[in-house]
Order: sequence, then structure tokens, then C-alpha cells
Amino acid sequence: MRKEIEERVAKAIQENVFPGCVIGIVRANGESEIAPFGSSIYGTGGERVKADTVYDLASITKSIPTSSLALLLIAEGKLTLSDTVKKYLPELENDYDATIEDLLTYRVHGTQLSLLKDKTPDEFIAHVFSHGFDCSRGEQNYTNLPAFLLGLILERVTDESLDALARRHFFEPLGMKNTTFFPKKIPYMEQKPIPYMESVPTEIDEQGNVVCGMPHDESARIFAKVEKAVGHAGLFSTVPDLLNFLEALLQGKYLHIVEGAEKGLGWQLNDANLMGQHTGPRLFGKTGFTGCSVICDINRGVAFAILSNRAYPKRPPDQKAINAFRRDIVGIIFS
Repeated sequence: MRKEIEERVAKAIQENVFPGCVIGIVRANGESEIAPFGSSIYGTGGERVKADTVYDLASITKSIPTSSLALLLIAEGKLTLSDTVKKYLPELENDYDATIEDLLTYRVHGTQLSLLKDKTPDEFIAHVFSHGFDCSRGEQNYTNLPAFLLGLILERVTDESLDALARRHFFEPLGMKNTTFFPKKIPYMEQKPIPYMESVPTEIDEQGNVVCGMPHDESARIFAKVEKAVGHAGLFSTVPDLLNFLEALLQGKYLHIVEGAEKGLGWQLNDANLMGQHTGPRLFGKTGFTGCSVICDINRGVAFAILSNRAYPKRPPDQKAINAFRRDIVGIIFS
């Protein structure tokens, strides 16, 4: 298996799918294997990728920790799937009686958050509240808005920040010491050449500045600048830390999360772009725009994480290459 993975990664690096990546596998008995490949950037001046290199997880944030925290609060009776969004966010206009379940299953649509990237945090939230949803709940339509609102709701239910909640319930007890919304000692948008850094860069902007240590997602970056975590993006982590979380799921330490994930509450099910032909009743995962993904298969007793910075130096026009890579790695591991 290791040789097949090495060959597929080498092909991806040669084809400029990403400059480097880390792949980690963990089993229910705690056995794990982690393999780093490539560099933090193309060409010279970067750092060799290591097993504990920090990556921007992008939308994996929606599942780890946001949706997982929501499922935890539901298990504790502090939140229910049938609770309306309006109950916790009374400022929200045009709510159409949407529920927590609608947020977790992405059945509500509204403002495209990336269009608000030039606003202040207060202006951003005010706009989201005043606009609300475009229509009543309908078919699943994946956007950032539901997870953003869910993050705000979690904070109001617990009177804690999303960052503090995640640290208390997951990061600290699971030993996820390199997982954070706010990487320290990392220069934000440093001018080239790139200095040593704890996190790999995710993009070079139109002005030639390197986006590093702040979320690649523009809307999450607004809040990260004032050290506020949001529910839809902005978490940074490593493969060893993610394997700690996934191992806990495999071992049944968070049954409420597993049961919710298997119903598609905050996690992806039967996604051909992520899983290819491999599906199952207890198989779920999540992808991130930056080139990251996690998959957990309870029946097989195996889970794995792939971290990369495929959006560097410029985001590709589509996700065909990274999705093909994900499917191939899934096939290698599951076979």
C-alpha cells in the first residue's frame, strides 16, 4: 500500500496538483501510519513537508469542530434538531422557520459569504442577519452560510467562544496540541521570499503577497484578524492531531457524533468526488477547498486524513485534479 501511495503522490506533485502533502491512516486498535511528501511550495525556498506540518483545513472546520460540537450539545439536551434558528438568533430576518437540522443538512440558502470579504466583522454579521435566507428550506445546497450561523448559535447556547468550546471538548482531551484557529508565530501575508513558517502557505494574492497563517477563506479571514473563530472555515491542524480525533470516533468515544455523521448531519455521505465507488452505511467524511480531506469508516475500523495546499500559488479553475487524487488514495487504502 505504501508504495502505491508514494507513486500516486509523486504523480500528483509532478502534475502540480500540490507541492506537497501529508497522508495519515489510523485503525480502531490505535495503529497508525503517517507519510509526508514534497515541499511547502514549488521550487526553492520552501520547507520539506513533515509529519506534523500545519495546514489550513478550510471547510473541514464545518465538521471538526463545528458540527461535532452541535451533535455533542444535542446529546446533552442543550440543543435539538427541531429548534428553530430564530430561537437563538432572534435578529435573523427571513428565517422561514428554519431549524438546526436544516443548518446541519445545508437546506437553507442565503448570502454568499465571500461577497462580504471587504466588510468589518460587525458589518458582516449585520448583513447576514438583515438578509436572512432567500427562500424556505429546500433541497440540499452546500454553502458556507449554515455552518457560519451554527457557530454563532453554539456560542449563544454555551456562552463560550467557538474556539474555547473546541479546545475544551476536543483539542485538549484528545491531545490535538497543534490544532488551532489562531496559529502563532506565523507572519500573515509576508512579502516574498517566504520565510520559515509553522504553516504552509495557501495562495499568492493579486498583489504578490503570500497568504499564510490566516484562513484562505476570505470571509473567515475577516474574523481571524480580530481573533474570532467562525463555524465554516479557519481551523489549522496536522495529520497526527486529526488522526487522534478520528481514532476517538472509531473507538466509540463520541457515539453521538458518529450517529449524527452517519445521517449526514454536518458530514458528507456517499460523495463520489471524495470516496469514489467506496460507500457504506457507516462511512462519512469531509473535504476542504485548500486540498484537505478526512474519511472515517466505522465498519472497516479505519480512518485517514490527507492534508495539502493545492490552492498554492493560485487556486485551480476546478477541483478535478484533487478529487481524482482523493478517489485514488481512497481506493488504494480500502483495497
